[in-house]
Parts: sequence; C-alpha cells; structure tokens
Amino acid sequence: MTHGSERGSLDKAVSRYSQLFTIPSDRDIVISLCILCIIAGIIAVFPFDLSSYGLSFGLFLGVFLLLATLFVNYLTVNFLLKKDLIFDLRRCSFLSFSSNLILLTFTFVANLTSAPFSDPKLWVKVVSLGFFASLSIRFLVFYSLSFVSPWKIFFSVLLQPVLFLVPLSTMPLSFLGFQNYYLLYFFLASFAAFFGVYLFITSLNTVGMKAFGIPSIKLLKAFLVNWIEDLEKPFEEILEQLSEERDVNVSLLAFKSEKRLKAVIVVPNLHPGPFKNVGSSTIPSLIQESLEKKMRCVVSVPHGISGHELDLASHVQNRKVLNRTLEAAEFNIFNPYATSFLSLKKEDASIGCQIFGDCALLTLTLAPKTMEDLPLELNDIVIQEARRKGFTWAVAIDAHNSIEGPFNPDKAIDPIKKAVTAVLEEAVVCERSQFEVGAAKVIPKEFGVEEGMGPGGISVIIIKVSDQKTAYVTIDGNNMVPNLREKILSSLQELGVSNGEILTTDTHIVSGVVKADRGYYPIGEIIDHNKLIEYIKMATMEALKNLEPAETSWRREDIRVKIIGERQIDNLCLLVDKAAKKAKRSSAFIFPTLSLFLILLLVLI
Repeated sequence: MTHGSERGSLDKAVSRYSQLFTIPSDRDIVISLCILCIIAGIIAVFPFDLSSYGLSFGLFLGVFLLLATLFVNYLTVNFLLKKDLIFDLRRCSFLSFSSNLILLTFTFVANLTSAPFSDPKLWVKVVSLGFFASLSIRFLVFYSLSFVSPWKIFFSVLLQPVLFLVPLSTMPLSFLGFQNYYLLYFFLASFAAFFGVYLFITSLNTVGMKAFGIPSIKLLKAFLVNWIEDLEKPFEEILEQLSEERDVNVSLLAFKSEKRLKAVIVVPNLHPGPFKNVGSSTIPSLIQESLEKKMRCVVSVPHGISGHELDLASHVQNRKVLNRTLEAAEFNIFNPYATSFLSLKKEDASIGCQIFGDCALLTLTLAPKTMEDLPLELNDIVIQEARRKGFTWAVAIDAHNSIEGPFNPDKAIDPIKKAVTAVLEEAVVCERSQFEVGAAKVIPKEFGVEEGMGPGGISVIIIKVSDQKTAYVTIDGNNMVPNLREKILSSLQELGVSNGEILTTDTHIVSGVVKADRGYYPIGEIIDHNKLIEYIKMATMEALKNLEPAETSWRREDIRVKIIGERQIDNLCLLVDKAAKKAKRSSAFIFPTLSLFLILLLVLI
C-alpha cells in the first residue's frame, strides 16, 4: 500500500486548495464598479474636452456605464445563466469589474498615446488589445465554471464588454474619427481571445483525459461547484464512474440497562472522506444522527482503522451503509460481564483494552506523537490476534487524537502489534464482573465546522467495573493537537474517572472549509482548550449521574459499497498538481504568443 505517496499527493492538493480565494461582498463590488465607471467616464471624455462641460459629461457617462453594467449583469444572470449552478449576480458583477478594469486601463493608454497625435487607428488598435485581454479572461472563467450551453456562454462573455466599450468609445472616436474597418480590429481581437482560450482549455483537458478519460475542466467544475455552493452531486457522479466495489464492515457495541438502551458505540471500517460533504465525509454524524433517532440513546462513532483508500464514492453509498447499519442495530443476546480497562504502552503505542462478553474493544493511539490514518491491514491483524486469544470479535478504534508533523504509518505497525498482543494476553485472564454504564452528549454552540468540530458534538460513555470508572470520550472532529488528550484525561481524574481514551471521528465535514494549511483545524488548534474541557466535564458529570447496571451486545455487518480507492484518490490529488503546472506552461505560451500575433496583425493592417 502506498500510504506515503497518498499523503504526499493529498498535501499537494491541499496546498492548491489554499490558493483559492473568495470574492468581495455585494456592497464592495457595487462600490468598486461605481468608482471604476465614474473614472472610465471621465477618462473617456475629459482629455478631449478640458472644460467643466467635459467633466460633467464624463460624470454623466460614468453613471450611464454603471447602470448599463448592472443592468446587463442582471439580464445575463436571470436569462442567459438562469439555470447555472455557480454564477449569481455577485460573481457576474465581480467578473465585470475585473474585465472592465482591463478595458479601462487600455483605454487610458490609448488616450495618452493617440490623442496628442490625433491618430484614430492607433487608439482603436490599443483598445482592441484591451478587448482581447478582457474577453480572454471572461471566456476562460465562464467556460471553466459555467454549466450552461456554449451559445449562452458565448453571449455572456461578449455582451457586457461590448455594451461597456461602445459608450466608452463615443467621445474618443467622434474626436479622432471613426471608420467602418475599425470593426475588423475588434473582430480579430475577439477571435484571438476565443481561439486562445480554446487552445488553453484543450491543452488542460488532455491531463484529465490521460488520467481518467474525463476532461480536466469537467473535474474542475464539479469540484468548484461543491466548494462554492456545497453541491456534491456533479463531483460524486464523477467519483461513481471512477469507483470500485469492495466490502467494508461496521461494528456495533450496545449497552442496555434494565429499562432501556443506554449507548451504542459504532465503529465503521471505512473512511470519512475525501472532504466537506463529498462521499463519506459526513458519515460519522450521519450514522450518529440516524441511530440516535432509532435507538433513542447516546451514540458514539469513533474512527475505525482505515484510510482514504476506503472513501465512499457518493451519498448513494452513504445511504447503503446507513440502511444496513440501522438494520444491524437489533440487539437480542446481551452479556452482563466485562473486564476492567487495561492500558499498556510499547514504545510510542498506547493501547487501551476492555472485554465485553466475548468481544474485545481496543483503542489505539500514538499520542502525543503524530497519529494519522493507520494502515488497513492492521485491523485484520488485531482481529486475528484477538481470535487467537479466544475472543469471537475485536473492535479496534483508531483514536486519531494527536497530529503535528509528518507521520510514517509503516513505522507505527510494529509497536502497535506488540502492544495489542501484550494487552490481549493480559485481558484474556482478567476477572469479569458485572458493570454499570452512563452516557451523555453535548453539542457546543460556539464550535462549528470552521473551528474543526462537526455536528456530532461530544459524546461520553462511562463504564464502571468495580470501583474503576473509564470514560470513552468521542469528539466529532478530524484529529487533535498534541497533548490535548493528556489534558482532558487529567481533568477527568478530578471527577473520579481514572481511565479512558479521547477519540475523534475523523470526520471530513470540516475539511476544505477553511484556508488553513491542512484545509481544516484539528480539535484544539483554534478551539479554546479550557472551554472544550468544560463541555467534556459537563457531559462526563451527566454520564456519571445516570450510571446504571448494564449488559452489552455486539454486532458486525458486512456491506458491499463503491469506494473511490487509494489509486484513484492518489491520481485525483496528483491531477490537481499536474493540471496547475500544465495551466502555467500553457498560459505562458498561448496567450503571449497570440498577443504578439495580434499586435503584428494590427500593425500590418
């Protein structure tokens, strides 16, 4: 397995993501357009009429340009782009501001160079170059992002710059003189812009076609419509095409008091990824919410042993997992016995183990060292080792609770294997006793996905065996900062909880929503530690209050689903980097070459 290369590819993709930008607010765009159009009006008139009348007329023209731009943008969005997934009035207006700024710059240069010599040809030629640059940007943006038909894209590109340029040219051309053949210059500029973007897009599409048989621009549109509008369907349709079928399993461990079901720990051996709301990124909170509604108890969904090689391809696959998990959540045979919580450390690996009936529950961590996704084969090793010790099943949880710096998954396997073997050897001879369970959940209102916490909040399950109280604290987040785990466990000792583990769900609902280096914040990076600990202690105290004698039951469900696969994830991430490099090379050649060619044509004609 190529975990190292996969992580490197993901890091490259994240670095490209961090280069994405947001556009200004509606108010700022309108103000910017207003200033730009007023300046444009003055520049178009005042150099040719240095009187108060010229200044007044320039101001009037500026207002007219502003109203015309806003009106055309409104028509474009509500008619030409009515069913588009990305372009709204704000984005269209920002693009108009950018293209108008280019036109204004070239118009200003044309006025400076042409007016003193009363050379109308020179003025038109300079402005034609600006028209070329303006159309190139508009066509590139619309073609790359819009989902409407090509003819609608064509008119969306052309309409606003033309209606901006015509009034802008009225005074200079009336002063310098207008000839019909000047239209040829603008036609050549338009053709060069469309041809240049066509060559650029074709060049870029070859990267995606070689890798997946899918044009790069189609992949880009699908990604951006998710990033901008949270619409996952276009991207997931592509992922479904690239997916492969594979069996995954979900383990459930239920705790029931005499009166009711108290809590369920669900450990899915699939990966919550790749980012935001795409694929199985939201699966921990989806499982939690669905089971809580059905079982009416606290549900915890910590991270199983898996990596991006087990990302589900789409929400359709999520539904399969949810439905089968809900079907599996029928518990009939319960066992009233459990061992105390055992903790053992080998080198950097710390393993927690508790036996419930004939099922071993293990928590795996390398904290305070970095711990990322553990290799998938490690789950089979743990299960086989547990069966050799006489247990029917083992549920292994990747605590996923410390991240800082690089992680070598291959180096992590050996100490974890040694620690798992040793702790199971101790557990098999441990005394089994009746036990009590308490559970509670809290959802901090001030912590959301931008702070690194998913909608599942914090769940706490307390297991009391004899006098020992153990806390399984699950936070709906993607990993934690180093040493926060130790601070939390230490704070729980003040409440009489002597053992336990702090777990995260590895939800990727938080990934790709902020422009951080990783694309997300691990728990504790910007969340106040003291506030977080207060919430955890609050939930723990509630769980301690409702401790009751309990029994346990476990289930395992195998589910066949479509996964994106490690190779495809790796290739998708590499594609981002390859396409970015290809775009730099192509744009550095195509547009300067066409600009030079257009200049030569304009000089010769």
